[in-house]
Amino acid sequence: MEIREITTPDEKRRITRFILESLPDWFGIPEAREEYIEKSVKQPFFAAFDGENAVGFLYLAETGRDTAELYVMGVLKEYHRRGVGKILFAAAKQRAKELGYSFLQVKTVQMGKYPEYDATNRFYLALGFGEFEVFPTLWDEWNPCQIYVMSLK
Repeated sequence: MEIREITTPDEKRRITRFILESLPDWFGIPEAREEYIEKSVKQPFFAAFDGENAVGFLYLAETGRDTAELYVMGVLKEYHRRGVGKILFAAAKQRAKELGYSFLQVKTVQMGKYPEYDATNRFYLALGFGEFEVFPTLWDEWNPCQIYVMSLK
């Protein structure tokens, strides 16, 4: 498995579209998926490759002077639980430190609402994120937003 920082806008779009369209349980809303694809172009972006095939990606987005967000992450289902997300996150965390951020945050659906998101929550907790706050209606009442944070200092 190789992690590469991707800088070309078209490659960012291509990888983001391919991975997100392969994960309809998490990224099944077309409008949201398109927003993720377009926003990827200007963000620090990392992709995991198995040979020449992209199998996962993540990118960061600034949410404040001191904070970057793990804005979106996707790993092909057949590569789940094989360490791909962990090594993608390690590369992004290092870049966030280099860019001078003090904190990382990530948003997901609150634990206990959907099994597929419970696995996501456990993944973020295992990476070292801590619970910050739940916003019950930030997205909508069916998807309460859990925010996790991590200090980079």
